[in-house]
Amino acid sequence: MGRCCIQIVMGPAGSGKSTYCHTMQQHCASLGKLRRRTVHVANLDPAAESIRYDCTFDIRDLISVDEVMEELGLGPNGSLIYCMEYLLENMDWLQDEVEQFDDDEYLILDCPGQLELYTHVPIMKRIVDQMSVWGFGSSMVSVFIVDATFVCDAPKFISGALLSLSAMVSIELPHVNVLSKCDLVDTERVEKILDVESATQLWSMEENAAADRASLSCEFDELSEQQRITDQKLRSRNRLTEAICSIIDDYSMVSYIPLDKTNEDSIDMVLSTIDHTVQYGEDLEVKGADTDDFTGEESSD
Repeated sequence: MGRCCIQIVMGPAGSGKSTYCHTMQQHCASLGKLRRRTVHVANLDPAAESIRYDCTFDIRDLISVDEVMEELGLGPNGSLIYCMEYLLENMDWLQDEVEQFDDDEYLILDCPGQLELYTHVPIMKRIVDQMSVWGFGSSMVSVFIVDATFVCDAPKFISGALLSLSAMVSIELPHVNVLSKCDLVDTERVEKILDVESATQLWSMEENAAADRASLSCEFDELSEQQRITDQKLRSRNRLTEAICSIIDDYSMVSYIPLDKTNEDSIDMVLSTIDHTVQYGEDLEVKGADTDDFTGEESSD
């Protein structure tokens, strides 16, 4: 067997990772002959409750959070870490699963959302490193999913950017940030923010709004001593936030690709970006093409 392309799908709990995997699986099945690929989706989240996509293999067949909680009496987070450490001790199971695919096939791994697995308990980093040893190093790409509401609010935008950076630095793979649930928020607002993609500007807007609220409050009541102390602390914190925003902006370290699961063009843009990042398909043989390869419809003779 060859070495298939692998997407490592990460992101906070509830950000839409499983929906992303399901969307990509359906979209790839509808592509024209030139770009169509066999897409396998696997679950690496031992705490997953329901799965919409067609699952090729599932870590819950090896171990699950519910089993650990029942047998060992651990809490949800402790059980999750135990499960992932158990996977590390039984990597031959994962190796057998990922090595069953050819190099022209495509694997999407739906990973846990608890970010401690990528940071201070670097379990996912060790899993990725082991997969690199198996020969998948040049064919893996990390896809970090962020909820679209993150970019509509300055503090959440900065938080989302830092989460993305943390995962990017920890995993050390080609990295793509995807903005999910764009079909659930105001499209014009998201596009306006993405066109700017400036954390500093977003934070300035937040500060101006807060200053306006404070000014309105002062028209009715004089500030107490405690309020003055609070304002001084906030100004100090704002300077730290501004410094973080400056780093994000100056080095252009984080950018987002919007994903609207109801729009085929939006899905195709995300897939094309990921394909380009990992150079998927460059070494594959051309198997023939239809004129509909970029529309997803079959041509008829």
